[in-house]
Amino acid sequence: MSPFNNVIRNQLKEEFFELPSLPMDAEGLAKDFRHYYAYTLGRDRDCQAAYYSYAALAITLRDRLMERWKRTRQAYDERDCKRVYYLSLEFLMGRALSNAMLNLGLDDAVRQGLHDLGLELEEIASNEPDPGLGNGGLGRLAACFLDSCATLQLPVRGYGLRYEYGMFRQTIEGGAQAEEPDHWLRDGNPWELERPEFTQRVHFGGRTEHSVDASGRHVVRWVETHDVLAVPYDIPVPGYRNETVNTLRLWKSAATDEFNLGEFNAGSYPESVAQKNQAEHITMVLYPNDASENGKELRLRQQYFLACASLKDVLRDWIRLHGHDFSHFAERNCFQLNDTHPAVSVAELMRQLMDEHGLQWDSAWAITRRCMAYTNHTLLPEALERWPVRLFQSLLPRLLEIIYEINARFLMEVSRRWPGDNDRQRRMSLIEEGHDPQVRMAYLAIVGSFSVNGVAALHSELLTKGLFQDFHAMWPEKFNNKTNGVTPRRWLAMCNPGLAQLLDESIGTGWVRDLSELERLAPLAEDAAFRERWAAMRRANKARLAEAVADICGVDFPLDALFDTQVKRIHEYKRQLLNILHVIHLYNRIKQGDTRDWTPRCVLIGGKAAPGYFMAKQIIKLACAVAEVVNKDPDTEGLLRMAFVPDYRVTLMEVIAPGTDLSEQISTAGKEASGTGNMKFMMNGALTIGTLDGANIEIREQVGEENFFLFGLTAEGVESLRGHYDPNGIIAADPALREVMNLLESGHFNRFTPGLFDSVILSIRNPHDPWMTAADFRSYIDTQARAAATFRDPETWLRMSILNTAHSGFFSSDRTIADYNRDIWHLETVQPQI
Repeated sequence: MSPFNNVIRNQLKEEFFELPSLPMDAEGLAKDFRHYYAYTLGRDRDCQAAYYSYAALAITLRDRLMERWKRTRQAYDERDCKRVYYLSLEFLMGRALSNAMLNLGLDDAVRQGLHDLGLELEEIASNEPDPGLGNGGLGRLAACFLDSCATLQLPVRGYGLRYEYGMFRQTIEGGAQAEEPDHWLRDGNPWELERPEFTQRVHFGGRTEHSVDASGRHVVRWVETHDVLAVPYDIPVPGYRNETVNTLRLWKSAATDEFNLGEFNAGSYPESVAQKNQAEHITMVLYPNDASENGKELRLRQQYFLACASLKDVLRDWIRLHGHDFSHFAERNCFQLNDTHPAVSVAELMRQLMDEHGLQWDSAWAITRRCMAYTNHTLLPEALERWPVRLFQSLLPRLLEIIYEINARFLMEVSRRWPGDNDRQRRMSLIEEGHDPQVRMAYLAIVGSFSVNGVAALHSELLTKGLFQDFHAMWPEKFNNKTNGVTPRRWLAMCNPGLAQLLDESIGTGWVRDLSELERLAPLAEDAAFRERWAAMRRANKARLAEAVADICGVDFPLDALFDTQVKRIHEYKRQLLNILHVIHLYNRIKQGDTRDWTPRCVLIGGKAAPGYFMAKQIIKLACAVAEVVNKDPDTEGLLRMAFVPDYRVTLMEVIAPGTDLSEQISTAGKEASGTGNMKFMMNGALTIGTLDGANIEIREQVGEENFFLFGLTAEGVESLRGHYDPNGIIAADPALREVMNLLESGHFNRFTPGLFDSVILSIRNPHDPWMTAADFRSYIDTQARAAATFRDPETWLRMSILNTAHSGFFSSDRTIADYNRDIWHLETVQPQI
């Protein structure tokens, strides 16, 4: 910037940056909407694309967020407060429009302003795409956490990747999953703000040079690298009506300015742009299929790209405020690693502190171990990420050197603690030896962090007794539990306006900020007039869900039926298969005329299977095949319906959760870390049928065992059965299961494709089936029968529904974040200047 421009900037600063507050009434909102529609977007009365009305409204609301956003950032700088950075490869934010209106308190004003212009809010809002920034519970949890951090006015910034395409858009073709590109950014994103001035350079490949400088300090240079630019895009995250707007910063990959002009002039155009294309691929697609070697490399590139750019950004900000003195850095900053995906941050922070800022190993390691915190989200050993050493060597050679050094020093600690225990050293090593040595990313995260937490009480307990037992023995003080939660703003106030209004009128409005206020509902469960209002609200929600199922699936769901729902990622441990077997059992009863005291039931299943996960795709095929047979059989009319809803996403869940009667949380005990769908259903008045797994245990404790439909083996029972599990004996001894298997094995659901479900059948009969589907079948169908009988007593079901909502306050993400802050982060709340 020239001196002349500096003078102008200084002259303008006082009046140029001090702007009057924007109007928050219907007239002011409508005026700005018209301005953006006509001038910013350049549309007129001939425009037929409804998207532009949505974009104009989004920009109008973003302006209101912008002034609060700036004040929030200024307040953090002026307070020089401690900050937390939440690093996650996924942020499944959901649609932003309704959330912004709710948190700004503008619902009525926006609706009235649009109405005055002859427009309907619902029609405009339907044009917003679901951001393709996440896949499932991990990303949705991250989004809930950011909402709660802003609502609690904690200085927390999210860091993620700006994927051009989501994982995929799921369709069902011929009863099977088909994957289509999810180009959610095709029309741009009016909520984001590009910040090119904070672009960072990320290195890949190359080699390292070691030398000693004049002062005798060991110096390492990472040279001959292939560099990529990380361009930040900021998305506002508003707190609930409190003037705080935090930031989610997403990185987009771009090529550097270097361009091989010689190759281009020589006619080698593909070679000259190859580096640019490779750079842009890093953030092209959410979670590439890593079945191939190229897929594995791209996924590691994504993880390092996130870590490197985010850490550089934080250090840049630190230097802006504090110069190059890092002596207090760990006291003022904390990095929360959301699962193992950002675990490379441990080695990368070491690299940046040593190689780019001149710190010695001991100082850098002391800082790193005091500011990294790791959240684990899995109990499945195969889900703990490992990367081949050879891949690290070719892609991140400097990081591999640092990891080896961390490991060597760590194993010395282990040796001092347990002298001569070579087996323990082998188990705990960050490097898994073998013909293709692997870097154990979870172990790197544990060794480099001061806090390691699970996400439900059972999950955290099983981590310390199983996967991380050795590390817990070494550092018991590091390990803690933080049971997950979901934001009551999106998952009750926004998605269930009927219930929200009933709560406001019955217990006041404080529940939106303090969900424990829902406890005041409990006495109303005995109030007949209140139960009647509750029933009317729930029926309206069921009608909305039934309309969606009819529109998407072409299946009629009668409103008097029990709406039985299981929506989540398709995986064997989540046991959608067990649910399908129950549907086959009910169908078989109908065909046999066993319908006395019948409860009409509508079963809804939804979720995506990873593109390379064969068995998950088979389960989807089976669900669709069973649904087709059931729905076409005239004998099932009015008794049983089933649908598989494609492309399950946040927007669909906002309709599904309020309209569900029975929530299926039926994972094999000891396999589900927590779950958050179980909390959303509970919050909206659904009853749960589930195993003692994940957060189900705490849900049952909160609501009482009499209001929870429990079945199945415990985690201890599952483990004790291993080695002598006999599913074929179980099938032979249980007439109901035997008849279900006969229907499957006879090809009743695949008459024109013999053998289609042989792999599914073999998995059920396999004595080594880790999910023990057959073992829990009898308990499951008996408990389902109990749930059905309870549903036939409407007053009892209504009481249980009210009590589920009343006792769901513990599962607010506000409580979870308060726990993180009390035990791990130690942040002060910061109120922006108004």
